[in-house]
Amino acid sequence: MSNNIPTPKFVIDTVGLVLHLEKRRLEPEASDILQKAEVEQVVVYVPAMVLAEILYLSERQKIKTSLNDVSDYLTNHPGFVEYPLNLHVFHAAQQITDIPELHDRLIAATAKALDTKLITNDLKIRASSFVQTVW
Repeated sequence: MSNNIPTPKFVIDTVGLVLHLEKRRLEPEASDILQKAEVEQVVVYVPAMVLAEILYLSERQKIKTSLNDVSDYLTNHPGFVEYPLNLHVFHAAQQITDIPELHDRLIAATAKALDTKLITNDLKIRASSFVQTVW
């Protein structure tokens, strides 16, 4: 008999992924979700905008994590899945009127487009009425 229980899905923002990869402190709920993703009990989508921000921050030596680190991590942990910046995400972003910063809005829009919660500690995103968050 097959298990028809859907796998829980989440989206993660840049800070959440960097803190996780650098083994820095996360809130317990976020940490639990990411540990479950490592053993494929949940799926955590990594928006393309998160990859772009990591590239930018890494090149400017603002974070230790590099794009290659993220690439290796995604390859070794199939519970973490990259998600493209596509028209569906842009349509979701068009609806989000309370997150002014474009990059944050596109990350939040990925969660909205996928109808799932966003793992973030960003207070402006967490205050949004358009996306549910976890931290």
